[in-house]
Amino acid sequence: MANIPEHLLRRSAEAKAKATGVPVEQVLTEMTGGAPASAPPTGGVATAVAATPAPAAPVMPAVPEGVRTQRLLTVVKAKAIQQVKREPTDKVNVWPHLLAIEFVALLVVTALLVVFSVFQDAPLLELANPNAQPNPSKAPWYFLGLQELLSYFDPQVAGVLIPGLGLAGIAAIPYVDRNRSTRPSDRRFAIMMFTFFVVAAAILTIIGSFYRGKGFNFTFPWRDGIFFDL
Repeated sequence: MANIPEHLLRRSAEAKAKATGVPVEQVLTEMTGGAPASAPPTGGVATAVAATPAPAAPVMPAVPEGVRTQRLLTVVKAKAIQQVKREPTDKVNVWPHLLAIEFVALLVVTALLVVFSVFQDAPLLELANPNAQPNPSKAPWYFLGLQELLSYFDPQVAGVLIPGLGLAGIAAIPYVDRNRSTRPSDRRFAIMMFTFFVVAAAILTIIGSFYRGKGFNFTFPWRDGIFFDL
């Protein structure tokens, strides 16, 4: 240490003391081999640096090899990634928003029915004559699907079994398909089943209305005309 300038030695001791947290004098004593280094002269008067015993550094417990120590800052309660709570914008009050719209729709439909009934008459047919039955004798349009089934099957099958199975199938859809989603792409099974029943009923009604002629025989409406009255 004799070849090291005194100001460099003191600067190094100050940096080491700052890093380790011990007094500068103790570091100077250790670096000079036990003899305290003197401070640079100030005003021509040399002052000796007294070596004072430093307090012993606290002994830290030994950490086993391979163990990483961590500091616990705080504990944060985990939250769900997806927000399941509905936002206020997703709710609409029944009154006055929903009922007002439904009431306006009711008024519009009523006005259209009144206007249609004024310009379009719906006269009743003449009194029924048992000796002069119309040919073909057709049921109202909402029963023509069942009448069409009667031309293919026994009355017990066409009038009781098939309609009963159809209604039971429609009623069983919510129990078979338990998907609660309201998106059509997620309800393909329910849409397929309901579409099947609706299309089947519509086909039977259309055939019974426009493709059945005299004697309830199959005919083409563009060739023999339409045997159907509203």
